[in-house]
Amino acid sequence: QVQLVESGGGSVQAGGSLRLSCAASGRTLSTYNMGWFRQAPGRRREFVAAITWSGGRTFYADYVKGRFTISRDNANNAVYLQMNDLNPEDTAIYSCAADLNPDSDGSVYYSPYEYDYWGQGTLVTVSS
Repeated sequence: QVQLVESGGGSVQAGGSLRLSCAASGRTLSTYNMGWFRQAPGRRREFVAAITWSGGRTFYADYVKGRFTISRDNANNAVYLQMNDLNPEDTAIYSCAADLNPDSDGSVYYSPYEYDYWGQGTLVTVSS
């Protein structure tokens, strides 16, 4: 079992920044690809960013590219999402997820159904 706990959410004004953290316990994350997803009220959960198990490759949704940065610290069993230049459309519950069976080709999954463990999420609210 892997327990994931997100933190760092909050309320900011447009143009502001937040840094989300995802702390893991139960297993080391060092062999898992990790992803961040978000879900706004009335909308489906959508992909935000992902990082390969080694941290060597990162992937972003077009709507956050250039503004968000995903990173990981395997020594501390944590994953982060730095969010800059936030806008009201970024308002959502953000959740981290672990893919326990990553492909060996260095790719990641964009579908939430491919991830095995999820945190409870942290709310990000951006006001205009």
